[in-house]
Amino acid sequence: MLLFALGFLLAILQPSTGQFPRVCANMESLLSKECCPPWDGDGSPCGELSSRGSCQNILLSQAPLGPQFPFSGVDDREEWPSVFYNRTCRCEGNFMGYNCGECKFGFSGLNCTERQVKTRRNIFQLSTSEKNKFLAYLNLAKNIPSQDYVIATGTFTQMNNGSNPMFRDINVYDLFVWMHYYASRDTLLGGSSVWRDIDFAHEAPGFLPWHRAFLLMWERQIQKITGDENFTIPYWDWRDAEDCVVCNDEYMGGRHPTNPNLLSPASIFSSWQVICTRSEEYNSQQALCSATSEGPIRRNPGNNDKSRTPRLPSSAEVEFCLSLTQYESGPMDKMANYSFRNTLEGFADPQTAISNPSQSGLHNALHIYMNGSMSQVQGSANDPIFVLHHAFVDSIFERWLRRHRPMLEVYPAANAPIGHNRENYMVPFIPLYRNGEFFKPSRDLGYDYAYLQEPALDSFQDFLTPYLQQARQIWAWLLGAAVFGGIITAVLTRHISACWKKKAGTSSEIQPLLIESEDYNNITYQSNF
Repeated sequence: MLLFALGFLLAILQPSTGQFPRVCANMESLLSKECCPPWDGDGSPCGELSSRGSCQNILLSQAPLGPQFPFSGVDDREEWPSVFYNRTCRCEGNFMGYNCGECKFGFSGLNCTERQVKTRRNIFQLSTSEKNKFLAYLNLAKNIPSQDYVIATGTFTQMNNGSNPMFRDINVYDLFVWMHYYASRDTLLGGSSVWRDIDFAHEAPGFLPWHRAFLLMWERQIQKITGDENFTIPYWDWRDAEDCVVCNDEYMGGRHPTNPNLLSPASIFSSWQVICTRSEEYNSQQALCSATSEGPIRRNPGNNDKSRTPRLPSSAEVEFCLSLTQYESGPMDKMANYSFRNTLEGFADPQTAISNPSQSGLHNALHIYMNGSMSQVQGSANDPIFVLHHAFVDSIFERWLRRHRPMLEVYPAANAPIGHNRENYMVPFIPLYRNGEFFKPSRDLGYDYAYLQEPALDSFQDFLTPYLQQARQIWAWLLGAAVFGGIITAVLTRHISACWKKKAGTSSEIQPLLIESEDYNNITYQSNF
């Protein structure tokens, strides 16, 4: 009870990160298209009086998009968030948040000047008390309302262009489930028509940066509602696993004794209700998910379609994926070949990197293997295994970044599917984040992974690989330089030796002793690099 009371108090007193800020979910803000709430510290919009930020026009990317979405002006998510707001807080320095009331990821302190790096750990390396605390935090998030954010229950058109706001409250965990749904939902075209080939969080370059930002926001929200500033998301290393080793009542819930599609009654997650899983129903009604309960979590791991996903991913497949040098390629969607992103996401074969959407590899494989709530994209975050899974996927992304050290320019600036260009704002986050902001090493964002800190062979190999690749590209030049240098050295050595012998032979009797015998034992030798 103390944990619940503390969490509720903290949720009221502290700002959070999410979707529509409650203070902007009203007719006045929608009609003025401005979301610049005051910061409590000085009462000014965006904390301007304290130089934290100011209310500014949104700067939208003008880069061309790919051909996958042939419409314009039919989806609220186009040029996010301009349909709802075209003025928001632009924060300065290390400040962040919808009112500039928070610190950027990786910073803390009253003035956000203290650097910090927290470590995400393997869930099986947590102590019993740490593991139980993690499960309790999940359950708390499912049962405590978000004080700062609400969700939209209608499109902007259905809101009569802002004069009839349609928003509702939601608990902290389901807020993130709804955001994942909203980013991946189909476009409603009117009548019974929809456009399915659209996704602002998957099947394109933004897949990895989007989920990296999503997990950071989710992690911070748990830190706030619990008061545990050191909390980090654990990960499940599923490489070479023969079955779902977290699917038991000690961890994420075992199998129901009489219904294999449900969770064991002994698990706290068996009482959870899912939301946003009925996409066909929403499409037929031309409606958004309103976050009403739609039944229990469903999961039947391993009883999936084996022709699509025969097993969980292997270490060899992960290593092959990490060897790919191109982050993105070709059409930059699920048909991309030799793309690290597409191979890790699971639309390309993890042994050849050739696109094959009929199969599900790596990231996708685990979703399909779970054979339940996690297997449908829009509602997959309902199952709490989602966060363990995506934390590990993010760690693979991190390994690739460390191994290949790409410049920001490697992330596509133009011609990616809608919402996925480097400077596009991520849907549906407010405050605003661009895709390129999360295409950087995790330590720059304030976190690391325990298994990447170990001085293991893999870590050394990750460090050495880019230099070996560069050496292979210039090996011929290096060989020539070495041969030339060897010849020059030999000639100079022979010449100097001859001169020295000549000089020594003619005047050895007048050469002073270099070292007096009594000083010999006092000499120290130093090596300078």
